[in-house]
Amino acid sequence: MLEVRLDRKNRLALLQPHDALSKEDFDNAVRIIDPFIEENGKLNGIIIYTESFPGWEDFAALSRHFTFIRNHHRKIRRLAFVTDTGIIDYTKAIAAPFIEAEIKVFPYTELDEAKRWAAGAEENA
Repeated sequence: MLEVRLDRKNRLALLQPHDALSKEDFDNAVRIIDPFIEENGKLNGIIIYTESFPGWEDFAALSRHFTFIRNHHRKIRRLAFVTDTGIIDYTKAIAAPFIEAEIKVFPYTELDEAKRWAAGAEENA
């Protein structure tokens, strides 16, 4: 299951996977995030919050994940990974040239700092 929460005030989406991701998880994320983007323009950020990445249920889920990225990476300013999974550093290095959003990795214990960064709070200070 992928829990999706919108912070409308700060224009953030928090995605928190609780087990292996399914294609329905990404369909649900689209149903929640896309209407907000259509009404308000770009999101300031998406935050992926998980202590360890649970993987995908099957190839269909992986494919839907790539579709989600392709359709949304130009609609977000920043992408924050809040996790202790070391593989994210490699994922960031591989994905960065193909993703328009600025990417940053935070330790799992620094969710509040990730939210401030993703919202662009330091730009408004």
